[in-house]
Amino acid sequence: MLIAIDCIIFGFDGAVLKLLLFKRKIRPEKGRWSLLGGFVKQDEDLESGAGRILYNLTGLTNVFVEQIMTAGKVGRDPVERTISVVYFALINILDQGQEALNAHNAQWINLDDKPNLIFDHDEMVSKALEWLRYKAALHPLGFELLPERFTIPQLQNLYEAIYSMRLDRRNFNRKIHSTNLLIDTGEKDPLSNTKKATLYRLDKDRYNNKFDSFWHFMPHPGNEKG
Repeated sequence: MLIAIDCIIFGFDGAVLKLLLFKRKIRPEKGRWSLLGGFVKQDEDLESGAGRILYNLTGLTNVFVEQIMTAGKVGRDPVERTISVVYFALINILDQGQEALNAHNAQWINLDDKPNLIFDHDEMVSKALEWLRYKAALHPLGFELLPERFTIPQLQNLYEAIYSMRLDRRNFNRKIHSTNLLIDTGEKDPLSNTKKATLYRLDKDRYNNKFDSFWHFMPHPGNEKG
């Protein structure tokens, strides 16, 4: 019996939520889309294995990663009985090097355009998206997907992409500023068409100390639109 790690890697490009996938080069299911992963080594624990796999695939360290489920149905892998421990990770796409993607035949694909995946990977992605939405509503998880400096509209675009819904701008502004997680850099986004495009950065000390507090980022029913 083999123990594998599958990584569901979410990214955000400023407009849409994306998923990092690759086309298999080996049988079975050669040429079909798959999550990225690998087998656990004899001398490493699960967390270390997930970190190793993520580094090999993205070239990044200090990535937000969390274990969400274990897949162990008999026959889920047609070659050999395999138990898969599933993690989801959040990265800023701008930090991702193209070299690592090319080496693994991987691509960022819009979540809404996700193709059918091999084995039980579609089920894994559905579970991961449910968990992301749950966590992001209560904890400041979305900041993991943003560049170091960002605008409030960019942050709102991210949450709208995660939840596939439009949010009321004033209500979102109020909730975000009430957290005291944002530090005004005093700079403006040079690519924005509006004079109000202030660039903020995350107060990392407060973020780390208060991450497990319940922030309630999402509006109450009736306050959203669309």
